[in-house]
Amino acid sequence: MKKFSLLLLFLSYVGFAQNLEEPKMSLKAKKNIFDRKHELKLGALKMLTGTILEVTYEYINSTDFTYGSSVLFNLDSQNDYPEDISITPFARFYFSESKEYGAKGFFVEGFAKFLTGKYHVSGQDVNFNYIEYQKKFTAASIGLSLGKKWINRSGFVFETLIGAGRNIGAKGNAPEASFRGDLFLGYRF
Repeated sequence: MKKFSLLLLFLSYVGFAQNLEEPKMSLKAKKNIFDRKHELKLGALKMLTGTILEVTYEYINSTDFTYGSSVLFNLDSQNDYPEDISITPFARFYFSESKEYGAKGFFVEGFAKFLTGKYHVSGQDVNFNYIEYQKKFTAASIGLSLGKKWINRSGFVFETLIGAGRNIGAKGNAPEASFRGDLFLGYRF
């Protein structure tokens, strides 16, 4: 009985002594993630709520500075979104404690937006009939955005962004401000 108890104690000790570590990534795989300098993202919220396609390319210059451009196409001219086409070059400064992947975490963005679109006009004519129509505009905008980016080990990116800009040099009665924001899904390669 004593031998059996000692054998049982030894087997339980050996069984609990096993260390259950997750397999670590090789140095080559980690280096591969660090070397990725390009991101391609889609504006998911605009795509789900309307037929608006926004594609963003971002180049990672360093762990805390990136630059890139977004292109937006409004695929449905009958919806209420004011922009039809916009091109938005930007530069971002990241403020992150961890430099594990670089270019992730909280960021501040400066952007310049070139846009064309439409706005709705409604009112009454001289005969007091209700009228509603659209007018087109073209504008350039300069603004700031705030956001946060998350990236996983395989390179998939999730990003939130919100910002506003002041329209300058507007033609065709453009609005005074423009909005920039979405939830972006993408991949770093």
